[in-house]
Amino acid sequence: MATVPQTAAPTLIGSVQRALRLLEAVASHADGAPAKQLARETGLPLPTTYHLLRTLTHEGYLLRDKGAFYLGEAVARLAGGGAVQNRRTKIEDSLAHWRDEVGVPVYFAIYREGEIELLSVADTSSSPAVEEWADFRETGHAHAIGQCLLGQLDLSSRQDHLSRHPVEAITPYTVRNRRMLLERLGGLERMEPLVERQEYALGTVCAAIPLTVGPVAATLAISLPLHQEERLLPAVERLRTEIGKLFGSLSFSISI
Repeated sequence: MATVPQTAAPTLIGSVQRALRLLEAVASHADGAPAKQLARETGLPLPTTYHLLRTLTHEGYLLRDKGAFYLGEAVARLAGGGAVQNRRTKIEDSLAHWRDEVGVPVYFAIYREGEIELLSVADTSSSPAVEEWADFRETGHAHAIGQCLLGQLDLSSRQDHLSRHPVEAITPYTVRNRRMLLERLGGLERMEPLVERQEYALGTVCAAIPLTVGPVAATLAISLPLHQEERLLPAVERLRTEIGKLFGSLSFSISI
């Protein structure tokens, strides 16, 4: 008779289990709890409880005040990290959906703490995103993403950004100087898509749609090869339609 292989039991680390039980016990007391009470509730020996509480407090997972233990900032960071990842996943799923519906690479960027941040890109091998050959943060004046974000700022904030990241030509088509750029941005209508042709990368055309969510300037952008330029504006309109369909049903938070 063949021997049935035995499934190996998982290797469990007892000290980790005990520490987690303590964290759960502390979490059940909004007003904190002393070590002796936590030992009783978890069934742990008091010396073991004291040792684990000291370790968890040292690592920031617990706080001790007047003999009672409370959850510390490290626990909040763990919980917050999960929420951040969840928001990132929603954004990435949304971009992938829009990429497939519109048939172009889709970019999502925000303006935060004085800098341009490209947070996510959805593309395919047959329709790749533009290669970031010059730092997007430093060349915001030259690409649709940056111009769209700068266009949502007040004049003082634009001037501050351009004083830190001066306008300079990176292709023969890049806007020539600060005055010309500010005139272009000042002439934009609210929520008007911004189109850029070969200003950042030769052979590429791009368009960006402004998104203002709360106090943060954001944008969704697309790109196409120059020889497909006739698809750019129809693709922008299609993207705007898709955004309208999905935006209300998504928790499209940008606080990440």
